[in-house]
Amino acid sequence: MSHVLLIEDDPAVRQAVAWGLGHRGHDVRAAASGEEGLAALRSHRPDVVVLDLMLPEMPGLEVCRRIREHDQIPVIIVTARGDDVDVVVGLEAGADDYVVKPVRASVLEARMRAVLRRTGPGTEPKGRPPLHTYGDLTVDRAALTVTHRGRPVPLAPSELRLLLVLSQSPGQVFSRQQLLEIVWEHSYHGDIRLVDACVKRLRGKLGESAGSPGHIETVRGFGYRFRTG
Repeated sequence: MSHVLLIEDDPAVRQAVAWGLGHRGHDVRAAASGEEGLAALRSHRPDVVVLDLMLPEMPGLEVCRRIREHDQIPVIIVTARGDDVDVVVGLEAGADDYVVKPVRASVLEARMRAVLRRTGPGTEPKGRPPLHTYGDLTVDRAALTVTHRGRPVPLAPSELRLLLVLSQSPGQVFSRQQLLEIVWEHSYHGDIRLVDACVKRLRGKLGESAGSPGHIETVRGFGYRFRTG
């Protein structure tokens, strides 16, 4: 069972999603606005947040940014249009995944389970040394922590999983589709925007950029690879 915070202003959608997840054994706390959702997050920390983008007064994007200011809890955004620019903006604001309305509880549950597995037991292959240092970057695969130049780097589940996957095979080029399937557990028809947005966020937290790559290098036309130095 997972504890879910659902932030959705539409009463019909809120009730349907809460009932669907509850019927599958999850504990759902629902909020009708961004302000109410942030207050609920402070008082009862859930395992995952399901966040509608089209909220009154405080938009979902702002809610996501505020969550990421102090918490790396998994966030799944809900959008009415899969090709909307809001998807990319939402992902860059720190969301780990997204689903398109109308939301099917079975699909949402699968996404929730996937995002929660990214930092759970079994994240790393057995037998690998837990602590790795790559120049100014240290990755503790046992504690699932990352430090850069001696300072802890707070990473959301997708960002951490992406770094773990890339760094376990330095020099190997991973296509966006490969990363989508490994990190997000999405099928061939998944959205590679998830990968690019997550790489952008991860680079930002490591003080890197596409124009000045450090550990994460873009291989134009192919994907990404990890550099040790």
